[in-house]
Amino acid sequence: MAKYLAIDYGAKRIGLAVSDDETRLAAPVATVVATGDASNDVRTVCGVAEEYDVDEFVVGLPLNMDGSEGPQAKLVRRFGAELERVTRQPVHYWDERLSSVSAQEKLAPAGLTRKKRKARLDRVAAQGILQEFLDSQLGGEPSGRRPDESDHEDSD
Repeated sequence: MAKYLAIDYGAKRIGLAVSDDETRLAAPVATVVATGDASNDVRTVCGVAEEYDVDEFVVGLPLNMDGSEGPQAKLVRRFGAELERVTRQPVHYWDERLSSVSAQEKLAPAGLTRKKRKARLDRVAAQGILQEFLDSQLGGEPSGRRPDESDHEDSD
């Protein structure tokens, strides 16, 4: 069975989560500082991937509410392409709409300070992205959740 690393790629922070060995549960593992340079950010993520011995990646794709891709989605696709090029491992894109809202709702009952909540938000968002992806692998994919390459028209 494959072991996955999920990535919530943002301009300032990158949230990371990993699957268990049975690929049924996702766990948040780290939040790292983003540099804004795909090559540098890929190197950072690869260090975590090696530590957890992952086989494949799940990258959260920030689609607009109407399903279209904006500037941030294009940056995420560039990051994912660089990650796949460097690692030669599969990269799956997963619709991450509302993942940060869901992560905030999960963290709210914990009674954390705003600073501590912010520090955990991205990795909990990555956990949610990965858990949805894993659930789709086990019980059939929810409609419209996996934005694959065939849905993407490259404008570069």
